[in-house]
Amino acid sequence: MSRRCPVIGLVGGIGAGKSFVASCFAELGCIVSDSDAGVRELLARPEVVAELTSWWGGRILREDGTLDRKVISGIVFADPEQRKRLEGLLHPMLKVRREETVRDAARSGCPAVILDAPLLLEAGLAAECDAIVFVDASREVRLARVAARGWDEAELDRRENAQKSLLDKRAASGYIVVNAGDAAQTRQQVARTLQHVLGSIAD
Repeated sequence: MSRRCPVIGLVGGIGAGKSFVASCFAELGCIVSDSDAGVRELLARPEVVAELTSWWGGRILREDGTLDRKVISGIVFADPEQRKRLEGLLHPMLKVRREETVRDAARSGCPAVILDAPLLLEAGLAAECDAIVFVDASREVRLARVAARGWDEAELDRRENAQKSLLDKRAASGYIVVNAGDAAQTRQQVARTLQHVLGSIAD
């Protein structure tokens, strides 16, 4: 019978660098369950495209018939009810993907599954985690990172206001990794954190 694979969830502010921290865990042999990648895959499914088009019309489609994620983001961030509607469609599908990832990880013998989900706490995914890591970076660092995406400070605030506060995220976490720009230091923190999490589970 396969052993159970620990699940470590990542939380933090937008632009804190959760994806980089996830990649550091991957370098240590962990398997990353990337919710953003999962959403992109789901939004490419014909049945999902058809459902969302029935809700919001052709304005959400590009010329090639694929979904325009920027338009969809504008809809769901402007209207909490529409956001809940979209989450109600996608979250059950994402849950199936996560469960498959955890089963595959257990069979492969990897140290842990890393759950990189932007709305981990908001979606109630903390219940699926054995540990939660808060990825920390200053507001100045985060602003510089999101500027590279073409976002200004107002856009960062708009998106963060749709999520739990940083205080709530930090309070829900048992571990902190500071990702301020020094990759080597971040990798060292990730390695120590993984050791501590696995040690606490073994105890």
